[in-house]
Amino acid sequence: MYSIIMKDLAHKHDLDELIRVFLKPSEFEFIENRQYAEKNAIIIEHPPTIVDKDDLKRYYFRELNNMTGYQPPWGILTGVRPTKKCNEYLNNGLTKSEIQRLLVEEFYVSEDKARLVLETCFNQLSINQIPTDNLVGIYIGIPFCPTRCVFCSFASNQFDQKKIDLYLSALFQEIDYVALMLKNLKINPETIYIGGGTPTSLSEIDFERLIIKIHDQFDFSEVKEFTIEAGRPDTITLNKLECIHRYGGNRISINPQSMNQRTLNQIGRNHTAEQITEAFKMAKMVGIPIINADIIAGLPGESDLEFNRSLEQVIKLAPQNITVHTLAMKRASKLKVVDKDYNYKEHSSLNDLLKGSNATLKAFGYGPYYLYRQKQTTGNFENVGYALAGTQSIYNVRIMQEHQSIIALGAGGISKVYFPMENRHERVPNVSDLSHYIDRIQEMIKRKNDMIAGPLSGIVKKK
Repeated sequence: MYSIIMKDLAHKHDLDELIRVFLKPSEFEFIENRQYAEKNAIIIEHPPTIVDKDDLKRYYFRELNNMTGYQPPWGILTGVRPTKKCNEYLNNGLTKSEIQRLLVEEFYVSEDKARLVLETCFNQLSINQIPTDNLVGIYIGIPFCPTRCVFCSFASNQFDQKKIDLYLSALFQEIDYVALMLKNLKINPETIYIGGGTPTSLSEIDFERLIIKIHDQFDFSEVKEFTIEAGRPDTITLNKLECIHRYGGNRISINPQSMNQRTLNQIGRNHTAEQITEAFKMAKMVGIPIINADIIAGLPGESDLEFNRSLEQVIKLAPQNITVHTLAMKRASKLKVVDKDYNYKEHSSLNDLLKGSNATLKAFGYGPYYLYRQKQTTGNFENVGYALAGTQSIYNVRIMQEHQSIIALGAGGISKVYFPMENRHERVPNVSDLSHYIDRIQEMIKRKNDMIAGPLSGIVKKK
């Protein structure tokens, strides 16, 4: 047991995240005095002269590195968005080499990860980093899936038609309100993203009702991206794809996760590798311009060779975007219940696997443009979106840079109102529980009226 002695708990949250990179939660405790330490505990006590948060994280990083022999590749960067720090430096006029040095020397990031961050940031430059205040992003959540994956971390539900009908009725009320609110404020969507869950798990009739409702209610005059998650190949039909294309959908995600059938069966995906290939053929035949494909490194029981074969097969399908995820599990996932320490197990080859996927994708013309990290990620690694030149997702860059208001509709949606004068945002959440969302839809609408309409109006008027 490690006993972390802290009399000032002001930075406990940040330090807790950093310490969890080195140690399992069961292996350390925060205490205020040595007398409370367990017998034979390894004690770490920071000098009272250190008050700066980053200095404190550096101190604990060095101590734990010396004690455990582990050198986390992301150093003291524990947040979701490591590219934000890099972009701040770029905006302040620092050179590439200066930023690389700061990431390595000041934040203890490995040379490889520092290069990845820099390359990602430079590949985002084609997208204006700070959009105008009269444009927002729209996220619409469909929290239904045909099955629940063993690693699933989203608010998704197996479904019956009655529940779907009630959910869509509530969601359509929220869409009506938000569309009218934006019209009155003279604010337009720049991007519209339908996520989940699996939106294409809706029936063809319900799916078309949803797409028509969105198309008819929102002003599409300035929409640059209309994205629909079509993650499960077994939920994709020709009619749904034609509906997407007919109403202006220009980006979809078809997410194999793996092309290895044994792995698909083990993680709870009820589709086949052949269905993945067929879904790609149909999407290209219909004429949807940009397809993203997700693949996951570190899936249970999958070897490095099997992952690399999956990546090669996905590349042959020729999607414009490929996102390489590292397996992450939330508390509610089946895999977390079965093995609570799965993400702490030895995955020494995983970093090499991610480096190899980076090299492979770059050889085929894909460049990293979108990077984020999650808690409970195997090996504390990252998720990286790769794109062919000119096909980067505006929505993905916006949500990472947090320089635009994102209005989220549906159960579990979290809106973020951006205040450009202060360079900050405020969260406005919807309830996550599906039944609560249906029952409390008027309350969700009132939250948007009270906490989004007013601030957005003030922001646009100030501008």
